[in-house]
Amino acid sequence: MSSLQAPGAVVMIRPHHFRSNPETSGDNAFQTLARNDESATAAQALAEFDQAVAALREAGVTVHVFDDEGTETPDSVFPNNWFSTHAGGHIAIYPMFAPNRRKERRWDVIEMLKRDYRVQDVIDYSGLEQDGLALEGTGAMVLDHIGRIAYTVKSNRADPVLLERFCTHFNFEPMVFEAKDAQDRDVYHTNVLMGIGTGYALICLSMLPDTQRRAEVAARLEETGREVIDLTPEQIAAFAGNALELTGRRRLLALSARAVEALRPDQIAVIERSAELLPLSIPTIETAGGSVRCMLAGIHLSPRERKTA
Repeated sequence: MSSLQAPGAVVMIRPHHFRSNPETSGDNAFQTLARNDESATAAQALAEFDQAVAALREAGVTVHVFDDEGTETPDSVFPNNWFSTHAGGHIAIYPMFAPNRRKERRWDVIEMLKRDYRVQDVIDYSGLEQDGLALEGTGAMVLDHIGRIAYTVKSNRADPVLLERFCTHFNFEPMVFEAKDAQDRDVYHTNVLMGIGTGYALICLSMLPDTQRRAEVAARLEETGREVIDLTPEQIAAFAGNALELTGRRRLLALSARAVEALRPDQIAVIERSAELLPLSIPTIETAGGSVRCMLAGIHLSPRERKTA
């Protein structure tokens, strides 16, 4: 049941000041959060978050929760953009496109990982923000941890030079492609378009305008043993691609309740051959432009043995 692709633990950030982010709304077409009654919206988001944590823990996933007390970090509930972890004890810290998202980085999370897991090194790319570069973690890249491929949509959130540098450091092959939505807008993050499990991959191939590149991406997914579940643009709009495979008491696919409702029975059948669906109801959080996968920073590190007295 265990898989390099499906971590058994995650970091999540409890949002106490959830609201719209004007610094990211320009290129995040998924963001629909209105700026009225922010206190009620924040309370709804907090309740959804706590219910999601409880459901993940009930399913056997280890969840490390940190409270965000900052008032200038409206997107803090999406920590997968500022750091990632990798087998062998490696951590990457990323440069962010929006200035207020740079404030989401917090060293207490990194220190917890060093304390509870085996960490060999931390590679910090965040200083490259001063050069106008961004690579927003596992939002900008969807990583195949088994086949060592970093699928990446071209955008201002994924600088190509920095992507090459990451792939060299962490032993991934970059696979870059363009993606457009129904309104011909650039897709801002790869993880709204696709998600990779151990035996399957969710992706909307029709959103890749270059037909040759579309075929190459599908072929690579199949070469690495995945059955391709080709999503529709409407399913992507319902965040059906924004999912993360996890290991709890069994292998799980965590995604939003809205995403599950958008999937067809034949697509669900493919997933359920290797993972159990874990739907989480987060309608308020989704209005910020991200869904379940964005909320989960997977921990691909080996836990330290607990010392007994």
